Amino acid sequence: MRPLTEPETKVVFDKLANYATDLKTLITPLEDGDRYVFRLNHSRVYYVRLSIANMATSITRDALLSLGTCLGKLTKTGKFRLHITALPILAEHARHKVWVKENGAQPFLYGSNVVKAHVGRWSEDCPEHSGCVVYSMADVPLGFGVTARSTAEARRLDPTGIVVFRQADCGEYLRDEDTLFAG
Repeated sequence: MRPLTEPETKVVFDKLANYATDLKTLITPLEDGDRYVFRLNHSRVYYVRLSIANMATSITRDALLSLGTCLGKLTKTGKFRLHITALPILAEHARHKVWVKENGAQPFLYGSNVVKAHVGRWSEDCPEHSGCVVYSMADVPLGFGVTARSTAEARRLDPTGIVVFRQADCGEYLRDEDTLFAG
Protein backbone atom coordinates (compact mmCIF):
# COMPACT_ATOMS: atom_id res chain seq x y z
CA MET A 1 0.00 0.00 0.00
CA ARG A 2 1.51 3.30 -1.07
CA PRO A 3 0.53 6.98 -1.22
CA LEU A 4 -0.88 8.28 -4.49
CA THR A 5 1.46 10.01 -6.91
CA GLU A 6 0.74 13.58 -8.03
CA PRO A 7 -1.02 12.58 -11.32
CA GLU A 8 -3.04 9.90 -9.53
CA THR A 9 -4.10 12.37 -6.85
CA LYS A 10 -5.18 14.87 -9.50
CA VAL A 11 -7.31 12.27 -11.30
CA VAL A 12 -8.96 11.13 -8.05
CA PHE A 13 -9.65 14.68 -6.85
CA ASP A 14 -11.04 15.68 -10.27
CA LYS A 15 -13.53 12.83 -10.09
CA LEU A 16 -14.47 13.54 -6.47
CA ALA A 17 -14.91 17.25 -7.28
CA ASN A 18 -17.82 16.32 -9.58
CA TYR A 19 -19.75 15.03 -6.57
CA ALA A 20 -18.44 16.78 -3.44
CA THR A 21 -18.84 20.38 -2.36
CA ASP A 22 -15.58 20.87 -0.50
CA LEU A 23 -12.70 18.45 -0.89
CA LYS A 24 -10.73 20.14 1.89
CA THR A 25 -13.03 18.54 4.47
CA LEU A 26 -11.89 15.11 3.29
CA ILE A 27 -8.27 15.73 4.23
CA THR A 28 -8.39 18.22 7.11
CA PRO A 29 -6.92 16.99 10.40
CA LEU A 30 -9.36 15.53 12.91
CA GLU A 31 -9.80 16.71 16.49
CA ASP A 32 -7.60 13.91 17.83
CA GLY A 33 -4.67 14.96 15.60
CA ASP A 34 -5.15 12.13 13.11
CA ARG A 35 -6.18 12.71 9.48
CA TYR A 36 -7.52 10.78 6.52
CA VAL A 37 -5.25 9.90 3.59
CA PHE A 38 -5.58 8.23 0.20
CA ARG A 39 -3.64 5.01 -0.38
CA LEU A 40 -3.28 2.75 -3.42
CA ASN A 41 -3.17 -1.05 -3.28
CA HIS A 42 -3.65 -3.29 -6.34
CA SER A 43 -4.97 -0.32 -8.42
CA ARG A 44 -7.69 0.39 -5.81
CA VAL A 45 -7.77 3.73 -4.03
CA TYR A 46 -8.59 3.62 -0.31
CA TYR A 47 -9.62 6.41 2.05
CA VAL A 48 -8.22 5.57 5.47
CA ARG A 49 -6.98 7.15 8.69
CA LEU A 50 -3.24 7.78 8.66
CA SER A 51 -2.69 5.94 11.95
CA ILE A 52 -4.35 2.80 10.55
CA ALA A 53 -2.44 3.10 7.26
CA ASN A 54 0.83 3.31 9.20
CA MET A 55 -0.05 0.14 11.12
CA ALA A 56 -0.79 -1.65 7.84
CA THR A 57 2.77 -1.15 6.62
CA SER A 58 3.76 -4.27 8.54
CA ILE A 59 1.53 -6.36 6.24
CA THR A 60 2.85 -7.33 2.82
CA ARG A 61 1.10 -5.90 -0.23
CA ASP A 62 0.04 -9.33 -1.45
CA ALA A 63 -1.49 -10.26 1.90
CA LEU A 64 -3.36 -6.96 2.35
CA LEU A 65 -6.80 -7.23 0.75
CA SER A 66 -8.52 -4.04 1.89
CA LEU A 67 -8.03 -1.16 4.29
CA GLY A 68 -10.42 1.67 5.07
CA THR A 69 -13.03 2.66 2.50
CA CYS A 70 -12.46 1.68 -1.12
CA LEU A 71 -13.26 4.75 -3.23
CA GLY A 72 -12.65 3.21 -6.61
CA LYS A 73 -10.16 1.86 -9.07
CA LEU A 74 -7.50 3.45 -11.22
CA THR A 75 -7.73 1.95 -14.70
CA LYS A 76 -4.76 1.02 -16.86
CA THR A 77 -5.43 4.10 -19.01
CA GLY A 78 -5.02 6.38 -15.99
CA LYS A 79 -8.68 7.15 -15.36
CA PHE A 80 -10.45 6.77 -12.02
CA ARG A 81 -13.70 4.85 -11.66
CA LEU A 82 -15.73 5.33 -8.49
CA HIS A 83 -17.18 2.23 -6.81
CA ILE A 84 -20.40 1.95 -4.86
CA THR A 85 -18.29 1.57 -1.72
CA ALA A 86 -17.57 5.33 -1.97
CA LEU A 87 -21.26 6.16 -1.46
CA PRO A 88 -21.08 7.00 2.29
CA ILE A 89 -18.34 9.55 1.64
CA LEU A 90 -20.05 11.01 -1.43
CA ALA A 91 -23.40 11.23 0.37
CA GLU A 92 -21.84 13.08 3.29
CA HIS A 93 -20.27 15.72 1.01
CA ALA A 94 -22.77 15.75 -1.89
CA ARG A 95 -23.21 18.94 -3.86
CA HIS A 96 -26.23 17.91 -5.95
CA LYS A 97 -28.93 15.51 -4.79
CA VAL A 98 -31.91 13.76 -6.35
CA TRP A 99 -34.62 12.10 -4.29
CA VAL A 100 -36.58 9.29 -5.95
CA LYS A 101 -40.10 8.22 -5.04
CA GLU A 102 -40.77 4.73 -3.69
CA ASN A 103 -41.86 3.51 -7.12
CA GLY A 104 -38.51 4.66 -8.57
CA ALA A 105 -36.19 3.23 -5.94
CA GLN A 106 -36.52 -0.38 -7.05
CA PRO A 107 -35.82 0.23 -10.76
CA PHE A 108 -32.79 2.32 -9.79
CA LEU A 109 -31.49 -0.44 -7.50
CA TYR A 110 -31.91 -2.92 -10.35
CA GLY A 111 -29.55 -0.84 -12.49
CA SER A 112 -31.84 1.52 -14.41
CA ASN A 113 -31.40 5.24 -14.92
CA VAL A 114 -33.64 7.70 -13.06
CA VAL A 115 -36.56 8.99 -15.14
CA LYS A 116 -38.51 12.16 -14.43
CA ALA A 117 -41.63 10.29 -13.29
CA HIS A 118 -39.65 8.76 -10.42
CA VAL A 119 -38.13 12.01 -9.13
CA GLY A 120 -39.65 13.31 -5.92
CA ARG A 121 -37.43 16.38 -5.71
CA TRP A 122 -33.92 17.51 -6.64
CA SER A 123 -31.38 20.17 -5.80
CA GLU A 124 -31.87 23.57 -7.39
CA ASP A 125 -29.47 24.87 -10.03
CA CYS A 126 -28.05 21.45 -10.85
CA PRO A 127 -26.12 21.73 -14.14
CA GLU A 128 -26.08 19.16 -16.91
CA HIS A 129 -23.45 16.39 -16.72
CA SER A 130 -22.57 16.94 -13.07
CA GLY A 131 -22.34 14.28 -10.39
CA CYS A 132 -25.26 13.78 -8.05
CA VAL A 133 -26.19 11.41 -5.26
CA VAL A 134 -29.53 9.60 -5.49
CA TYR A 135 -31.54 9.34 -2.27
CA SER A 136 -34.82 7.69 -1.34
CA MET A 137 -37.54 9.99 -0.01
CA ALA A 138 -36.49 8.85 3.49
CA ASP A 139 -33.00 10.39 2.92
CA VAL A 140 -31.26 7.04 2.50
CA PRO A 141 -28.48 7.22 -0.12
CA LEU A 142 -29.14 4.63 -2.85
CA GLY A 143 -26.36 5.41 -5.32
CA PHE A 144 -24.90 8.09 -7.52
CA GLY A 145 -24.89 9.14 -11.12
CA VAL A 146 -24.50 11.96 -13.61
CA THR A 147 -27.31 14.38 -14.44
CA ALA A 148 -28.64 14.04 -17.98
CA ARG A 149 -30.21 17.50 -17.98
CA SER A 150 -30.05 20.64 -15.92
CA THR A 151 -32.80 21.21 -13.35
CA ALA A 152 -34.58 23.74 -15.60
CA GLU A 153 -34.51 21.41 -18.61
CA ALA A 154 -35.59 18.41 -16.55
CA ARG A 155 -38.76 20.19 -15.42
CA ARG A 156 -39.89 20.40 -19.07
CA LEU A 157 -39.20 16.74 -19.88
CA ASP A 158 -41.90 14.17 -20.44
CA PRO A 159 -42.31 11.58 -17.64
CA THR A 160 -40.19 8.96 -19.41
CA GLY A 161 -37.24 11.31 -19.99
CA ILE A 162 -33.99 10.36 -18.28
CA VAL A 163 -32.92 12.78 -15.54
CA VAL A 164 -29.91 10.93 -14.06
CA PHE A 165 -27.62 8.41 -15.72
CA ARG A 166 -26.80 5.72 -13.14
CA GLN A 167 -23.14 5.24 -12.30
CA ALA A 168 -23.48 2.97 -9.26
CA ASP A 169 -26.25 1.80 -6.94
CA CYS A 170 -26.56 -0.28 -3.78
CA GLY A 171 -27.86 -3.22 -5.82
CA GLU A 172 -24.31 -3.76 -7.06
CA TYR A 173 -23.45 -5.35 -3.74
CA LEU A 174 -25.65 -8.28 -4.80
CA ARG A 175 -25.23 -8.18 -8.59
CA ASP A 176 -21.43 -7.89 -8.55
CA GLU A 177 -20.53 -9.55 -5.26
CA ASP A 178 -18.09 -11.93 -6.96
CA THR A 179 -16.06 -9.21 -8.66
CA LEU A 180 -16.61 -6.10 -6.51
CA PHE A 181 -13.58 -6.68 -4.29
CA ALA A 182 -11.65 -9.07 -6.53
CA GLY A 183 -8.44 -7.92 -8.17
